[in-house]
Order: sequence, then structure tokens, then C-alpha cells
Amino acid sequence: MVAQSNLAVGSHVWVEDPEAAWIDGEVVEVNSEDIEINCTSGRTIVAKASNVYPKDPEFPPCGVDDMTRLAYLHEPGLLQNLRCRYDISEIYTYTGNILIAVNPFRRLPHLYDNHMMEQYKGAAIGELSPHPFAIADAAYRLMINEGISQSILVSGESGAGKTESTKMLMRYLAYMGGKAAVDGRRSVEQQVLESNPVLEAFGNAKTVRNNNSSRFGKFVEIQFNGRGKISGAAIRTYLLERSRVCQVSDPERNYHCFYMLCAAPPEDVEKYKLGNPRTFHYLNQSHCYELDGVDNSKEYLATRKAMDVVGISSDEQDAIFRVVAAILHLGNVEFTKGKEIDSSEPKDDKSRFHLTTAAELFMCDENSLEDSLCKRVIVTRDETITKWIDPESAALSRDALAKIVYSRLFDWLVNKINNSIGQDPDSKNLIGVLDIYGFESFKTNSFEQFCINLTNEKLQQHFNQHVFKMEQEEYTKEEIDWSYIEFIDNQDILDLLEKKPGGIIALLDEACMFPRSTHETFAQKLYQTFKDHKRFSKPKLSRSDFTICHYAGDVTYQTELFLDKNKDYVVAEHQALLSASTCSFVSGLFPPLAEESSKSSKFSSIGARFKQQLQALLETLSATEPHYIRCVKPNNLLKPAIFENNNILQQLRCGGVMEAIRISCAGYPTRKTFDDFLRRFGILAPDVLNGSYDEVTACKMLLEKVNLKGYQIGKTKVFLRAGQMAELDGFRTEVLGRSASIIQRTVRSYLGRKNFILLRLSAIQIQALCRGQVARHRYESMRREAASVRIQKHCRMYLARNAYKNLCSSAISLQSGMRGMAARNELKLKKQRRAAIIIQSQCRRYLTRLHYLRIKKAAVATQCAWRAKVARRELRKLKMAAKETGALQAAKNMLEKQVEELTWRLQLEKRMRSDLEEAKTQENTKLQSALEDIQFQFQETKTLLFKEREAVKIAAEQAPIVQEVPVIDHEIVNKLTAENEQLK
Repeated sequence: MVAQSNLAVGSHVWVEDPEAAWIDGEVVEVNSEDIEINCTSGRTIVAKASNVYPKDPEFPPCGVDDMTRLAYLHEPGLLQNLRCRYDISEIYTYTGNILIAVNPFRRLPHLYDNHMMEQYKGAAIGELSPHPFAIADAAYRLMINEGISQSILVSGESGAGKTESTKMLMRYLAYMGGKAAVDGRRSVEQQVLESNPVLEAFGNAKTVRNNNSSRFGKFVEIQFNGRGKISGAAIRTYLLERSRVCQVSDPERNYHCFYMLCAAPPEDVEKYKLGNPRTFHYLNQSHCYELDGVDNSKEYLATRKAMDVVGISSDEQDAIFRVVAAILHLGNVEFTKGKEIDSSEPKDDKSRFHLTTAAELFMCDENSLEDSLCKRVIVTRDETITKWIDPESAALSRDALAKIVYSRLFDWLVNKINNSIGQDPDSKNLIGVLDIYGFESFKTNSFEQFCINLTNEKLQQHFNQHVFKMEQEEYTKEEIDWSYIEFIDNQDILDLLEKKPGGIIALLDEACMFPRSTHETFAQKLYQTFKDHKRFSKPKLSRSDFTICHYAGDVTYQTELFLDKNKDYVVAEHQALLSASTCSFVSGLFPPLAEESSKSSKFSSIGARFKQQLQALLETLSATEPHYIRCVKPNNLLKPAIFENNNILQQLRCGGVMEAIRISCAGYPTRKTFDDFLRRFGILAPDVLNGSYDEVTACKMLLEKVNLKGYQIGKTKVFLRAGQMAELDGFRTEVLGRSASIIQRTVRSYLGRKNFILLRLSAIQIQALCRGQVARHRYESMRREAASVRIQKHCRMYLARNAYKNLCSSAISLQSGMRGMAARNELKLKKQRRAAIIIQSQCRRYLTRLHYLRIKKAAVATQCAWRAKVARRELRKLKMAAKETGALQAAKNMLEKQVEELTWRLQLEKRMRSDLEEAKTQENTKLQSALEDIQFQFQETKTLLFKEREAVKIAAEQAPIVQEVPVIDHEIVNKLTAENEQLK
């Protein structure tokens, strides 16, 4: 913390901010206890001096590998360093020998390959960049060189990357101490690494903060022989979250193995009578069934393969998944009121089916299974009484059976893995890797969170002791006095939680032993017992909750399920039922109890058993040299490149890093090598840097000159108490301020004289330029006047010439226009006269032709009428001759006489016939020529008619159309034809 006297205007500081946790700024005004700060975000705020921390102006932009090298060891300094390193993908940082690992939420394979492991082989911590391989190598070297067992404690909240860090540590230890497999059998380290998928399948689940959260603590002991080779291993587990089997909150999931089994191959699903996970009560309490990027069917096959690797036979695998399926079917058994008072029975056929299936999978009697769920046997001194239980109690009995079966199954898997890997009783040393759940604080905190936080309190005490021990070793190494430094730990909280007989766990066990105890009576007992305890408090608006002030913050616990979850006993009916199973695997999970053990009424609780396991773990850790890795989750979105300050700070507090800083601040938090110290603060005493003093003497003289008290001079470093670094920086800022003032004064004098000289030279140059400019202006005006006269002359001439040209062109245009108009009018009249003549000629020709055609038509009509009249006259004569028969008879007689007369004239006729034929030939020739003449005349007439028609068409628009009626004299044609035939 910074004292007010050390804060001056211009100092760079950190101030608290509710959104960004800490923001930096510059002091602009100091007013008593109030300090006005101009923040880099643009805001100006006023803060108390006690809430302001100094900022190192010489902080490197890429941060430092080891945060103990920071000039100021406080929350904002740590946060700034982690953020700067995270931005450049440096996810590991030391705090002394403690490694802080920030989860990048993306793959960085180049950090974990064999080449990287080879680089860290034999390298001391701090020689290379921070890395889990460096921690693992340090533990391995200490074990080999000093013969002391080592332990590496990996902690952090869910999703921080504990499991991955543990895998990296085991990979490196296997790389350093591994040996080849013998007789085709996998090596110990390979079996340890490949046991992870099995334990993750049955012990990991999706939580709000992580898709693959370990719901149990795991301590892996890797045993080494005298040559430093791995000779055996063992896996210890702690506090499996059994309640998750029956109770799942949305959007979390149950253990992975349930979903894997539902996505198994069809033959396995049919064998175990499974189906969609949405149909099972233990799985459908949450609406999350699938994980992004995870194929449950592939994970099932991978888990089967991992079981083969760790030595679980095929029959045992079938038995394991049969038990898992039986638990799912058991959860679907619902109860309703039976015929008896306060009795229960399966609700319907569906519940009966699942009960039958569970009995088949457990290979036990169905009726016995139903009785074990719906009845209780009370053994008294004289008799045995069978009692019915109500449906609610039957459901609780069902859940208790499911939880104990799953817990026994998980323990069997761990023992099987340990037996398969094999332990070395002759091993010299071991390296233990502890993957333990981090501090938890949710909206609802139950018994699991209570036990987890108890574990973290214990481990935090162990961690504080280790940090204090490292501080002592550092002080002893530098030969400085540290005897007055007080060590404060969290023993008061541990006493509150686990002290006998007055601790919370003891009171919880006491409440569990009384049948009529409820969570409310238990809470009232806590309120009465710890009402004056500074670490215990009661929330104002709750009747059964209680709050504990842990090292990482206050946590409020809900006691509703504390009593149920703390009870650790097997119902006698369940024990008898499953131990009598015909399946050797199921009966092996529930071995028969010894007679005296079964009759013993000694109470057993989860809390007590967990305390024993925790004590055994701490004893193991105390017998080893510890190393620490604190895993940090940068954001709750589980995405890369997002750094949430408040979230990081909370995890640093939960991980004990702030406690380690508090312990360091209790001693000498700031440590600078002599060279660094003189380089930074040498300006406070320049006379000690003239080379006549060594580094130790120079540092002492410098500190004496500034009158600083309480510091220590070690062998290689200067050790400063909390706040002294800020005081030295304050003195340094004052010296720099005074030096800056002197430099500013000299520079201002130099700049003032230089400015005056420049101004004088500028004035002379300006005067010369002005005079020259005036002369040039006068000469220019004279030139402009002469030029303007000449321009006026030429302009007037130009304008006059343009006016004359315009007038002349206008006259010519008018004349040409008038003449053109007269010529056009004359041409127009000529065209009109010619058109009139053409029209008149055409009309006259048309009228003349029309008159001719009319006369011709009338002549033809007259001829036709006359010929018709002559024909009719001849017809009448013929008709008259026919009527005169008598005349014809006389003619006949006369002709007969003439025949005789003509007979002698026949010869004469023959002689004349040749003459007649000759005459007829000549007549035909004449007629033929006459016909040709007529045809020729017809063609000419037709041609003339066509031409007339074309002419008529031209005048058709003005003259009426006259239709020509052709006239053909059929009578003349017939007469000529008859005469021609008569001549023939």
C-alpha cells in the first residue's frame, strides 16, 4: 500500500474499478486523503490514498517470467503481468517456485513436443521460460539427487486446465523415467496415462464451467527404483460426487459413461434395453445431452479400448456396463401408495418393466429388489419386524441404492487399475501428482462444496507453510535476520470446520445419529455454537443457511441436503440383495460383512471418512517435497484471447497466490540484485557511483542517504519491506523532477535566445522583402497603365471591326434570303401551272375516251338487237315451212324426178367436184387469214384496253368508275360455223 507522502502529481498509480478490477492512471492532484487521478480510459476519478497502488513506470511490455521480480508485488501488478504475457501466448508464469498456468483454450502443440522436453531436461527453474516440464524436471532432479520423494499439486477451478497439466507432467516423468515394455506388455507409465480415459468416463461430467470437469480428487503416485526408472504406480481418489448420479442441475450433465452407453452399438443397446437418454430420469433432469465436438458412440469405443489397455477383461467390461445400465433403469422406477397404510409399490407397468430389467441386469430376484426398495427390516433383541415405507422414502431408498452401487463401481475401477499397473513395494522414492478440485463457490453450495473447500483450506495451509519455508530458505541463503516475521495461517478456519468435538463436521455427525434431526435443527445448533466466531455468520434472510469466511472469500452453504449426503451406510436389505446376486461381479462389489461388523451400530459418515482420506493425503504430502501449479481460467466463455480481470483475481485468491503474496509482504516482498538496484536508484546518490565503492557499500550508502529504515542487505540482493519500493520511487521521482526542472530551464534559455536571433534575422529579411515588393508593385503599375492604353486601342479597333462585319454579314444574309424566297415562289408557281396542265390533259383524255366507249357500247348493242331481230324472223319462216307438209310431199315427188335427172348428171358432178374442192381450199385459206386478222385486231384492242385501264386507274380517284360489259355476238359466230360446216 502507498503512503500519501509518496504520492505526487504525475505519479503513475493503480486504482480499483468495479468493471476492470484495476485501471491505471496519473495523479493530477493530491488533496489530503483524496487523490484525483486521470485514468487512461479517459475518466477522472477521486480515490482514497489507501485504495491506490503505485505502478511501475519501467514495467517491461512483455512482462516478467517470475513475478517475484516485479518492482511492486500487489494485485494490479500481478494482473498486469499475467495479461501482458497472455496477450503474447505466454501462458506460464512463475511466482517463486510456483507455476501459474493460464488456460489458452486452444491447442499449442509446439510447447509440448519431444524437442521441448529435451530442452528442459536438466535445466534449473528460471533458466528457461516457465513450463510444467520445468516443475516436473525439478521434482525429478531433487528426487534423484537428494533421495527425497516429491509431490506436484495441481489445483484450480473447473475448466482451468488441471487435467491437461497433469497429463503433461506425467508425460514428462514418463519421458525421464520410463522404460521399454517387457514381453509385449505396456509399460507402467503407458498404463497410467491410458487409465485417464477410463477414470474420465466414470468420474468426469459437464458442469456450468467446464465440459469435462473431474468430480473427484486424484493423487497419482509414480514410484521409481534406485536408478530413477519408473517401477510402479498407484492412483488414489477422493470424494467422488455421488449425488450427481441421482441429481443433475440444468445445464450440467451426469457422468459421461451414461451417455456413452446410450450411444453404444445397437447390439449393446438392445442387450441392456437402453434407448435415448431423454427417456431416463437420471439424465433428463437437465436438457443437455450432447457436447460440442464429442461423439458419444466413438467415446464408448475408445473407453472400451482403454479398458483393454489397463487390463479389464471383456467379461468384466460387460458386467461394468450392465451395472451402469441397471442404475439407469433403476432411476425410472416410480412409486405410488400401496394397499397397506404407508406402503408403496411400483407406480405402473412402465415402472414394473424398469424394475424387472434392473433385476435382470443385477442378476438378482425381482421381488427381493422390490422389497428392498419398499420395505425395511428392523431387528430387535427378540424379533425381526418388516416395515413398509411410503413412496417418498422408497424413492430415497432407490436413489441411495443407485449412489452406493455407482460409488462401489468407481472404487472397483480404481482398484482394478492399480492392480493392473502394479505397485513396487521396493521402490526408493515416488513423485505424486495431485489433481484436486479447486475452491468452489456457487449460487447453491451443498455438502460437496463444503468438503471441497475444506480440502482447499487444508491444502492452502500446507501451501502457506511451504511458501513461508521458501521465504525462510531465501532469507537464510542471503544471511539476513527474519526471526521477527510473524506467520499467520488459516488454522482458525480449520478448527471451525473439523475440530473435535466442537467443529461443524462433528456437529453434523452428531445430528446424523439422531433420527429426528433435520437440517433446520442442525442449522440452529450451528448458530448457537458459533455465534461469536469471527469466521462464521448467519445470512439475514435465511433460516438454515450459514456463511464461512474462507481464505478465498465468503461462501454461503445451504444445509437442506447436508444430513442425507453425510450418511455413509449401506442399507442392510441392499447389501443382502446384491451380495446374493448370481453375477460374481455384482456380488464382488458388495462382499458379505463380518457378523460382528453387521451387528455393530457404530455410525459412519462421509465427512469423517473424507477427513481420514484428507489426513492421509496430507501426511503423504508432508513426507514429500511439494511443488505447486496453479491453473487459471481466463474467462467463463471457454474461448481464447479473452482475459477477464475480475475472474482472474478471484481465481488467484482461491488458488492461494494472494496468500503467498501476503506472506511475502509480511517479510521482504521486494528483492533487487545490487546491480539492478544501483541502476535504478543510483541517481539518488551519484557520488557512490564513481567506482571507488563496491556494490554492497554503494547500496548501503545510498539507503542511508535517503534515510530508509527496516531494509536488509543480503549477499547478492537488497531486501526491502512493503512500501519501501514506493518510497524510493518517490525520492527518485523528486530527483528526476528537479533534474527535469534544471534541464527545462537551460533548454528554455537556449530556445529563447535561439528564437530571438531567428526573429531578428526574420525582421531584416521581411523589411528587404517588403521594400523590394513595393518597388516591384510601382513598376508593375506603370507597366499595367501602358499596357491598358494599348489594350484599349486594340479593343476599340476590334470592337468596331466586329460591328462592321456583323452589319455587313446581316445585310448579305437579308438579301440572299429575299432573293431565295422570290425564286422559291416563282418555282412554286411554275410547278402549280405544270401540274394543272397535266391534270387538264388527263381529264380531257378521260372524258373523250369515256364518250368513245359509250358510243361503241351503243353500236354493239344496236347490232346485237338487229341480228336478234333477223334471227327471230328466220325462225318464224322455218316454223312456217315445217307446217306446210303438203308442199314437202310435192317437193318429194319433184325430187324423185330430179333424182333420175340427176343420175345422168352424176358424172358431171364428179367432174365438177374436184373443181369445187379446189375452190373450197382457197375459201378456207381466205377465212383462215381473215380469222388471223380478227385475232390480231383483238390483241391490239386488248392492249389498248389495258393501257386505258391503267390511265383510268390514275384518274379513278376523281372520275366515276365505269364497268365495261363485254359483248359477244354469238349468233354471227354460230352462223359462220354452220356455213363453214355446210361448205365442208
